Amino acid sequence: MTTLRSRDGDTISNILWITLKRNDDEAEEALFELNPGLEEYGPVLPAGVVIEIPSLPEKAAEKVINIWD
Repeated sequence: MTTLRSRDGDTISNILWITLKRNDDEAEEALFELNPGLEEYGPVLPAGVVIEIPSLPEKAAEKVINIWD
């Protein structure tokens, strides 16, 4: 598990993408479970919020289906 301190203007989605290379619902849910009260800051975080980043496996690549195949 990693700890991160937010910078002014950081968003949850951006933090997840930078740290985990994913920002899906599963990653957001794990982040909020690990950091109770984080949702009270709203969509844009102020500077200095200490956030624990969950350890999650990499998300499997989605299979793309081409309708012309």
